[in-house]
Amino acid sequence: MEQSSNLSVVLPEIPDREFYLPDFGAVGDGVLECTNAFKQAIEACSNAGGGKVIVPAGIWLTGPILLKSKLNLHLEKGATVLFTRDYDKYPLILSSFEGEEIVRCQSPLDGENLEHVAITGEGVFDGAGDAWRPVKKFKMTEKQWQKLISSGGVVDENGKEIIWWPTEMAMNGVKVYQELRQKKSKNIESFRPIRDFLRPNLLSLRRSKHVLLDGPTFQNSPAWNIHPWICEHVTVRNVTVRNPWYAQNGDGLDLESCRYCLVENSIFDVGDDAICIKSGKDEEGRKLGITCEEIEIRNCQVYSGHGGFVIGSEMSGGAKNIRISDCSFYGTDVGLRFKSTRGRGGVIENISIENIRMNNISGEAIVYHMFYEISEEDLIATTVPVSEETPIFRNFDVRNIVCTGAQTFLLMKGLPEMPLENLTFENITGKAKRGIIGSQCKEVHFSSISIETEEGPLYTFENCESISY
Repeated sequence: MEQSSNLSVVLPEIPDREFYLPDFGAVGDGVLECTNAFKQAIEACSNAGGGKVIVPAGIWLTGPILLKSKLNLHLEKGATVLFTRDYDKYPLILSSFEGEEIVRCQSPLDGENLEHVAITGEGVFDGAGDAWRPVKKFKMTEKQWQKLISSGGVVDENGKEIIWWPTEMAMNGVKVYQELRQKKSKNIESFRPIRDFLRPNLLSLRRSKHVLLDGPTFQNSPAWNIHPWICEHVTVRNVTVRNPWYAQNGDGLDLESCRYCLVENSIFDVGDDAICIKSGKDEEGRKLGITCEEIEIRNCQVYSGHGGFVIGSEMSGGAKNIRISDCSFYGTDVGLRFKSTRGRGGVIENISIENIRMNNISGEAIVYHMFYEISEEDLIATTVPVSEETPIFRNFDVRNIVCTGAQTFLLMKGLPEMPLENLTFENITGKAKRGIIGSQCKEVHFSSISIETEEGPLYTFENCESISY
């Protein structure tokens, strides 16, 4: 079988048969809904033993597309698959979101327990995300905000932030959703009254093997764009992933509890973390216990995004043996972002990072933050014993990093009960307002560091041990 990287990521094997979408009654005018035509074409392909469903140039309006094994869904140049804005077309299913198995609306591109599946070509998948997403007022200009609220929807002014919601059901779903999460409910009927709140990811693949995404643009997702969960042998290459910079939960690619994955030659311009490694959240993630491992990311570019490359914060199943190299980040909030918090647990180890170029980073070029969503005052005021709920980050090798422009070049914040351990930084160059700041770290080694700073010393350490530079 063909190998796609030195990690032995095995590509799907799909029979050489072709099925042409218009032959099943589809019309690419952006008006006639083609949901049934997609279903019939994919079923015909599956019944024949697999093959390629070809979508030619045009605008193809459709509801969710249910993927099947041994399918290559191929979009020719000029093809746009435009998913409907009609919520009624998205049934509630048991899916996964933000590290937890929970009820969501079915994803526009959806598949579970598949083997040998591909999405290829030069076309565009548009998830109609603007019909689903809430928008925070502070992310809009006044003119944009007035245009948004005049389009319909409702505005919630009762919280810390003013938020526009597309429907009242979506707005009211915030509280009910959290109550159902606390009860760990997986009863679909319990979620029906808040359906509009349950935004799907654009592409959701669950418990699948031998996956290839090669070529298309994935954009305008209701939530995350691409989300493989508990998948093996995943190849993502030559794709473009886009969400508006203000898109709430608008992640690019989230590899969650996956193993044997290659991500290469792709572009990300999104509203949240761009390329992200996850493995479940808190007790549920630890109980599932599926590590995200054996992953290589290379030759990618990231524009807008909270983080260029990220691990966490939902990483309770652990992550190991991950390599990212030869990537460029332009204007992201953070470059390399590693985050967790008390209660998560999980072990993150054996992470190799090299040849990363960053420019105009608004926050930290590199940050390790182990008390995510906890104030520093609360952290210091409490003493917590080490347990299975304690996150562990260790064995990071970071080399050949250039960043021109950041608030802080490197920020490391471990936990008092579990310091960051065994971090190596070599050949680090560039400039930032502040240099290297560390607390609760041990066995941290620096060599060939050349950073131009505007204020403070190059190195500032507190409650650290075995630091060499």
